[in-house]
Formats: sequence, C-alpha cells, structure tokens
Amino acid sequence: MTNPLPSSTMPASDQELFQFSEKCRLLRIQIHTQIIGHESIVEQLLISLLAGGHCLLIGVPGLAKTLLVRTLAEALSWDFKRIQFT
Repeated sequence: MTNPLPSSTMPASDQELFQFSEKCRLLRIQIHTQIIGHESIVEQLLISLLAGGHCLLIGVPGLAKTLLVRTLAEALSWDFKRIQFT
C-alpha cells in the first residue's frame, strides 16, 4: 500500500478526498486483520500519524503494542525497529 498522506497542502478536490478516505479505510482494515478489538487505540494511532505527531505506547506486557506498530509499518511498507525502555 502506498503512503496515504497527501503530497501537497493545496486544497483537495472531492476526488482526492475520496481517494484519501478510501486509503485510510483500507489501512484500517489491513491493521484490523491482525489487531482485534482495539479500535480506539488504532484510531488514535492513525490520527497521530496523519497529523504528523508522535505516539508513546505505554501498557503492561501482552497488550500487542509491538504487534500494532509492526503491523502498521508493514501496511505502509516502512521499516520497523523496536526500542524498549525499562
């Protein structure tokens, strides 16, 4: 899948908005094939990504944080490196 971010800051046409919306929908579907039942977290992660922000995922072991980020990286054809802080 290609990067869903628009390539310019120019006002988008209805067609461009539809294409962007469709790419976001397909990205969500692709993530939810591996991440089940965490709709809110996936939504917040995508909002942060599309807004150009950063995310810090904090939680107890076993919540699929690494799987979520690895799945997102695979869906966008990005490299994935895990950093762990204790």
